[in-house]
Amino acid sequence: MAVTPSEASIALITRYYAAFNAGDWEAMLACLSSDVAHDLNQGPRENGVAAFRAFLARMNRSYSERLADIRIIASADGAHAASEYVVHGQYLHDDEGLPAARGQRYVLPGGAFFDIRDGAIARVTNTYNLQDWIAQVSA
Repeated sequence: MAVTPSEASIALITRYYAAFNAGDWEAMLACLSSDVAHDLNQGPRENGVAAFRAFLARMNRSYSERLADIRIIASADGAHAASEYVVHGQYLHDDEGLPAARGQRYVLPGGAFFDIRDGAIARVTNTYNLQDWIAQVSA
């Protein structure tokens, strides 16, 4: 039986998150289009794989995170997808403009929206409650 466009997009996002959880940044980047648009939570849009690679380096320096309870849905045409998950993390190193890092652990629900083009992620928009995260790491 042929894979539907929706199933193909769900498989792509599943690979993307599996790579994230494995800390395999190259496999994660391989899921992206070369001109990927990345909308940071409560931040600017960054464009391109090089910017995404720099973002991953910043994140890897300050945080150790694993996603659990991942749920993914996609439109019938596979052009759009969304996910929700729970982030289990540890704040390792100060991130600019945020509270001081002391190895604090946090559990935070989050989600993302995706545009899919030619079998690759063309846009990812991440969202989570920053005030909840700040409260957890400030406690």
